[in-house]
Amino acid sequence: MAKTRQYKRFEKNLAQKFLGLFGKFFKLVKICLVSIFRFFDRKLTIMIIPHTQEKVVNFQTNIFSIVTGFVLVIGLVCSFFYFNNQSESSLSEIARLKDENKTTLANLDELRDENNNLLQAAQRFQSSLSKSLSLIGINQVSNTDTSIQNGDLSSLFSSEAKAQGSVTETADIRKLTSYLEGAVQPVEQIGKMLETQGDIFADTPSIWPIKGGIGHVSMTFGQNLHPITGQWYIHKGIDLSTWRTGDSVLATANGQIVTVAYDPSFGNYVIIKHAYGYYTRYAHLKASYVKKGQFVSQGETIGAIGNTGISTGPHLHYEVHIGSDVVDPAKYVNIKVSD
Repeated sequence: MAKTRQYKRFEKNLAQKFLGLFGKFFKLVKICLVSIFRFFDRKLTIMIIPHTQEKVVNFQTNIFSIVTGFVLVIGLVCSFFYFNNQSESSLSEIARLKDENKTTLANLDELRDENNNLLQAAQRFQSSLSKSLSLIGINQVSNTDTSIQNGDLSSLFSSEAKAQGSVTETADIRKLTSYLEGAVQPVEQIGKMLETQGDIFADTPSIWPIKGGIGHVSMTFGQNLHPITGQWYIHKGIDLSTWRTGDSVLATANGQIVTVAYDPSFGNYVIIKHAYGYYTRYAHLKASYVKKGQFVSQGETIGAIGNTGISTGPHLHYEVHIGSDVVDPAKYVNIKVSD
């Protein structure tokens, strides 16, 4: 019990001390506030004394009013500088946007010029395409856009504009896009036709039979003087010479080797059977690099120029047959140049 009374007494003393401290603190705060209030509430008299004999003007105020007015003046000055700076920034931004607008307008004018050039190029392309298609027998299908019939772009250059500014340009580009989409099918047909023509050229004798396109015609097809007997005779091919042996001889079309042999007149020779009834003969070879029954491609090396058989010098005797008829090979050697 004694300890309990002692503990309670200690608590009571501690509480009284804290209350005393808080009381002193609040009292000190009160004194400070009163002192500050009294300081700011001190009266001041401001007198304005003119240099003339006019009446002296004076008015009374306090420190609080002066400080408040000073703070307001400082605030107004700071606000002025702040908004002035903001105004200058806004003017700079406006000037920058004006410059960007000028640049954009210049680019837009350039874009319009390029758009007009594109439309004119498309018109020329349409005209050339139509002529090309008519020459090869392809009729151009009408465009789905009713404003462009049969791929004609003349409506794009009509003097009566349907819209102004970007609306007109957008309409022109849409028309051009529609036309180009319509031109895809004819171009694909041309590509297929060219592919077919390429197959036909590859299957028919159509290249120079010596690699690299070298050599010259030393004797033409038809009636000629025989270089050994000196008598007139019918030369059934053409003689091609490079003045030397060993130059590569090429197959002038895709085909199958039907003959690889030696003849006292032709020397070493090769005969190739091609599509569409064509045959070609390559004679006076130094050597042949193919076998009977072998399939060869156009431009493939089949032998080398030689001087075998009845020959006055190294050359290639080249013949073209259609069925049982012998034709002039000169009509077939310049259609396509080999690599």
